[in-house]
Amino acid sequence: MLEQINTLRQELESTIAAAADLDALEQVRVASLGKKGSVSGLMKGLGGMSPDERKVMGPALNGLKTDVADMLAARKEILEEAALNARLASERVDVTLPVDYGVQGRIHPNSQVMDEIAEIFANLGFDVAEGPDIEDDFHNFSALNIPEEHPARQDHDTFYLRPDADGNRKVLRTHTSPVQIRTMLNKQPPIRIIAPGRTYRSDWDATHTPMFHQVEGLVIDRDTHLGHLKGTLEAFLKAFFEVDAVTLRLRPSYFPFTEPSMEVDVQCSFDGGTLKIGDGNDWLEILGSGMVHPKVLEACNLDPNEYQGFAFGCGIDRLAMLKYGINDLRSVFDSDLRWLRHYGFSALNVPTLAGGLSS
Repeated sequence: MLEQINTLRQELESTIAAAADLDALEQVRVASLGKKGSVSGLMKGLGGMSPDERKVMGPALNGLKTDVADMLAARKEILEEAALNARLASERVDVTLPVDYGVQGRIHPNSQVMDEIAEIFANLGFDVAEGPDIEDDFHNFSALNIPEEHPARQDHDTFYLRPDADGNRKVLRTHTSPVQIRTMLNKQPPIRIIAPGRTYRSDWDATHTPMFHQVEGLVIDRDTHLGHLKGTLEAFLKAFFEVDAVTLRLRPSYFPFTEPSMEVDVQCSFDGGTLKIGDGNDWLEILGSGMVHPKVLEACNLDPNEYQGFAFGCGIDRLAMLKYGINDLRSVFDSDLRWLRHYGFSALNVPTLAGGLSS
C-alpha cells in the first residue's frame, strides 16, 4: 500500500508539472482530490482497515493529500503568472507611436466637463487649485466647522484608513473643501479659486457612486457679498449650458461651513422629456452655496471682521449627466468603450468660450 502511495505521488507530480494551462490543472485537481479522485478513493479505504493499519496508512494518505494540494497550488501560481504576462504582452500599446486617426480615442464626458468648467472660471479670473485625495481630520472636517456628531464623520458614510501609531485615522476626502482650507492657510486674500477633483463617499445607486467628482469655488476678499455669489453662478451656468439667460432661485439651507447657506435652483423645462435650461415652469436643484462661515475663516487664521467670502460646490458627474443626457451615473464608471464612443468628445476639440464649449 505504501508503494502504491509513492507511485501515485510520482504520477501526480508529473501530471501536475505537465499541465499547460489552468483548465488542465483543474482537471488534474478533480481527478486526484475530487470526490471520485484517486487520492480520495484511497482515503475512503481507511474505514475498512484495522486500527493498526490506520495508524500507518492514515498519516501516509494525509501526507499524500497535502503534498498533492501543495503541488497544485504551486503550479497554479506559475500558470496564473504566465497567463497574466501573456495578457500584458498581447494588450501592450506603445503610446509613443503617432495617433492612428482611424481609431482615435475619445475624451470622457467628465474630463470634458472639467475642462469646460476650468475654461469658464479662468475667464472670470479664478485659479485652479488641487489637493491630496487622502486627508486628515483637520482639513476634511474640523477646519470646516463640521461637528463630531455630524453624519459625514460616521463610518457608514465615509471611507477611513487604518489608524496610525498615534491612533489617528486618515480619510478619503468626502469633498474638495479641504483644498479651500489649504489655500486659505497658504495664501493671503484676495482668493479666487475653483477646486475640481475626486471625492469619496460610501454610496452606490443610479445617481451615486463611491468615487465621484466635485468642483468647488471659493472667493475671499474684504467686500465680497451675496450679490457677487449670485452673479458668479449666473455667469457660470449661462456659459456652461450655453444659453443666453438663466433664472436662479436661492433657497435657505444648512451647511456647517457656510452661513447663510443656500441651495441653488435653476429655472428649466422638462417638456417632451428633454431638459432645457433657461426657461419653463420647473426648477432644478443644481448646487449648494453660501457665505463662508466665520469659524472657517478663523480656523485658517483669517480675521472674519476683515475678510468675508462665498463658496459653492456641485457634482461634476451630475453636471455631465444634465448637460449631455446621461441617465445612469454608474455607466460613467463602467469602462465601456461603446458608451464612451457615444458620449465621448474628440480629443482635438478643446473647450473655449469663443469657439463653443461642447463643439
